[in-house]
Amino acid sequence: MATQKLYAGAKLREQRMRIGHTQKDFAARLGVSLPYLNQMENNNRPVSTTVVLALASEFGMDVTELSSGDSERLASDMQEILSDPLFGGEMPPVADVRLTASNAPGLARAFIALHQSYRQAQERLASLDEALGREDARATPSPWEEVRDFFHYCDNYIDAVDRAAEHFASRAANPRLIGNIATDVLAQAGISVEFTDTDTLRQMDQDRRLLQISSRAQPETQTFQLLLQVALVQYDALLEATLDLARFNSPAARDIAKMGLANYFAGAALLPYKAFQARAQETRHDLEVLAQDFGASIEQIAHRLSTLQRPGSKGLPFFFVRVDQAGTITKRHSATLLQFARFGGACPLWNVHRAFETPGQFLRQLAETPDGVRYISIARDISKSAGRFGAPTRRFAIALGCEVRHASQLVYADGLELGRDSIFEPIGISCRICARKKCHQRAVPPLERNLVVDPDRRDILPYRVD
Repeated sequence: MATQKLYAGAKLREQRMRIGHTQKDFAARLGVSLPYLNQMENNNRPVSTTVVLALASEFGMDVTELSSGDSERLASDMQEILSDPLFGGEMPPVADVRLTASNAPGLARAFIALHQSYRQAQERLASLDEALGREDARATPSPWEEVRDFFHYCDNYIDAVDRAAEHFASRAANPRLIGNIATDVLAQAGISVEFTDTDTLRQMDQDRRLLQISSRAQPETQTFQLLLQVALVQYDALLEATLDLARFNSPAARDIAKMGLANYFAGAALLPYKAFQARAQETRHDLEVLAQDFGASIEQIAHRLSTLQRPGSKGLPFFFVRVDQAGTITKRHSATLLQFARFGGACPLWNVHRAFETPGQFLRQLAETPDGVRYISIARDISKSAGRFGAPTRRFAIALGCEVRHASQLVYADGLELGRDSIFEPIGISCRICARKKCHQRAVPPLERNLVVDPDRRDILPYRVD
């Protein structure tokens, strides 16, 4: 059997620079010629067995580092970043990307960090929007905001928790029976489950080891609450380890994040990654069919679609948002270039606001943001009744969308004239950070723009954006 050659030029250079040796001194200690070392450092020749042994004996180096796979991970990350429409044009050859990752890993890491900084900078104006729009704005985020940002910058995907949930879900032959599995697991842990006529969705009595679930809740909500309790009971160590890595600034943030992770586990167990992703592709992301297949709600389906960001097996890059009747964003996530305002309402021209007017129906919209990127989105209202007369009904609307280049993979794009420019509606993020000069729905002037007030002219707006 042929032995795979080992090219590790970057690792050799890192080791040499760490100990402060010149190439000549380093070659002498390794027992090789200067030209040979030069060729190995530039990946023109593989690292020989003699050099590997010398690295271990002379420098005490853990030689497994030579084949740790860093270059492959860097190349994969760079390919993903280069697919960002920001770069435009054709993707560089894979060979060039791999060469950069193996020969110049420092440059590759800097490139990746630069792109991350760019993405985070997209929220800079949104943060200014927050500061101007809130009287109680502070320099440091609240625990709730800290947790929200933690999930946001993880792309709303927590690998260890997601895989644990998927493994748990494999116990159910039918995904709609996962609630029965959860009840059995809780019983094995000494916890009884009781469905009670109450407004409280879930109540765990630790002394009596009794879990009470509201009998008024929808079946998918009951299943979700059972799975959430499984996460807290059976997977507490995993949740705590994940929280340790996150290093939150306050106990309150950690407590909020733990419940967020438990909710994440419940959603991932209800809709296990591979099975759900495969079915989503088969149905062309038909939310109603997926809800029937997995016994989930429309909101649960839409939210889960926006979390399919597993490295090496990513789903379509969706954005997902939930707003209340006042237009305030209560849930948000985006795997696209579209980033939502951190606080306050969304653009009033967006179809998510019109969903309240057409209950029970999906609204489709083709839209274009100020940066020229075009999207297809669907919106729908989701009323949440307490299950009894006189109880208030919580009303929200959700929107799910992606860039229009993925439209062929969406059943909701059928029949739309994607090639007609005039069908794309101009939308923004929020008025303060929208650069559009002409908008009949603008509520406040844009930040960092000069305004011109003409006393002799009154247009739709009382000012003109310079």
